[in-house]
Amino acid sequence: MAASAKAAIIGISGCSSSGKTTLSRLLREVLPNTFILHEDDFYRPEEQLPMKNGLRDWDCVEALDLDAMLRTLDYIHEKGAIPPDLESKEDQNESGDSGVPSSLIEELRSRVRQQITKDRSIDNVKPIAIIDGFLLYGNKMEEVRTKLDIRLLLRVGYKKAKSRRERRSGYVTLEGFWEDPPGYVDKIVWPNYVQDHLFLFEGGDVEAEPDYKVLESLGIQVQPRLDGDMAENLRWAVDVIKDKLDAPIC
Repeated sequence: MAASAKAAIIGISGCSSSGKTTLSRLLREVLPNTFILHEDDFYRPEEQLPMKNGLRDWDCVEALDLDAMLRTLDYIHEKGAIPPDLESKEDQNESGDSGVPSSLIEELRSRVRQQITKDRSIDNVKPIAIIDGFLLYGNKMEEVRTKLDIRLLLRVGYKKAKSRRERRSGYVTLEGFWEDPPGYVDKIVWPNYVQDHLFLFEGGDVEAEPDYKVLESLGIQVQPRLDGDMAENLRWAVDVIKDKLDAPIC
């Protein structure tokens, strides 16, 4: 992040239903002066989405307006806020109970504030923007990836991802509301996730060990345990972010 940046940007990526938005909202409770934007807010209109296996493909880079996303990330770095004309549809989607006790959230919030107020007022901490999305680190996302100051990757197995996704009622879109047609996870969501992320894992197996050499070269921190629970993921994410709080990020 450039020293002149008015905000730090944290990326949280992973397969659909890996817990990205839930973790983002929890971090917003823990970290000071934090706001969220969503990669889903940069979808192109539904009629412009590519087709795959006879279905609209929402889970590919071609479904996204990358120019708009890049402009927004630049604006956040320059102004320290979300562009006033960006209206989030993702915040209208359902969000279940995170399962994280309020006592843990308060504990982590207190630890973060104790650390960052050692040498500054809480009011002097730069804003922190969190962007969550299903595709932030793929090879076709290099321009986006390089604009993220901290890069977190969540891991989820096929069975859990499929179960969570198929329990959802649907998604608010520009046009109205989208419900997954039968077989959408197996035809679109999971194959696309594997294709875009296999280079980050040993042997190209996204349920196996991460390839830490590749991840380190890209500045990506990966969730330690596949299918870890949300409390565990929150602790891990806060620890990663706290390591940066004494650096120029804030």
